[in-house]
Amino acid sequence: MDLHQAISLIDHDALSKKTISAWADLGCGSGLFTNALSGLLGHGCIVYAIDKNLNVLNTITSPTSVQIKKIKADFILDELPVPTLNGILMANSLHFVKDKKALLAKLQQYLKKDAVFLIVEYDTTVSNQWVPFPINFQALGTLFSASGYHAIQKIKEQPSIYNRANIYSAIISR
Repeated sequence: MDLHQAISLIDHDALSKKTISAWADLGCGSGLFTNALSGLLGHGCIVYAIDKNLNVLNTITSPTSVQIKKIKADFILDELPVPTLNGILMANSLHFVKDKKALLAKLQQYLKKDAVFLIVEYDTTVSNQWVPFPINFQALGTLFSASGYHAIQKIKEQPSIYNRANIYSAIISR
């Protein structure tokens, strides 16, 4: 997937360029979706790119006026040194979390009352070595509903290059 495809996959009105906001990209890897998100946010916004691999964090550049702050941390195990956030992006990282309900409970401390989650995942229930704990869109809705979120909307869907399942994006709010 290239940057243009990633931007298209997550583009949503909730990412308004009119307000200054702070986001975290959990498990950001090489920063493809970090940069996609920064391309959709307005000037003055900040994205905290969080990953446990310092080598991949060091490859992230910021092609926009949005500030990207890199943080080496395991978003599942570590406390995160971030301010209160307007949103959390999890692009192909939620499928590495075994206890998703516990993670959502932990993440609440970092979120403003009207914050949103932006999720990108494979629409499958079949695990493999690259997607150990998959979460299809239906299960995502069930998970977030049980955690008090009631606005769960699929943004877009596209075929995976691996042809196993589609990739979907979703925006979730209370």
